[in-house]
Amino acid sequence: MDHARILAGTGTPLPVYDSIVTCFDDINRLPDLVEPIFLETQGFDEETLDHLRFALIRIQVYADIHRYEDMEHTQKVKYVSQVLEKVIFGSLLLEWEPQGND
Repeated sequence: MDHARILAGTGTPLPVYDSIVTCFDDINRLPDLVEPIFLETQGFDEETLDHLRFALIRIQVYADIHRYEDMEHTQKVKYVSQVLEKVIFGSLLLEWEPQGND
């Protein structure tokens, strides 16, 4: 899985992607990098924040599509991207809730 390419999509990669990819490659680094990643994003303008949020969404969608190819890795990637999205943006844009039979 080419994490950096998926994060960038068709746009220009952001420097913060390097730290995010580090967490995808080694989830044990997430606790140490979550604050530096958050602090780096605090100076972003609205357009850059939108680009970052869609990068995190892109990787979540990609992980869902490919979840059966390497379940452990895709679960880690999705977890990291969701944690970062919640920390940076306060919520998840794609939050799946079970539908009840009302």
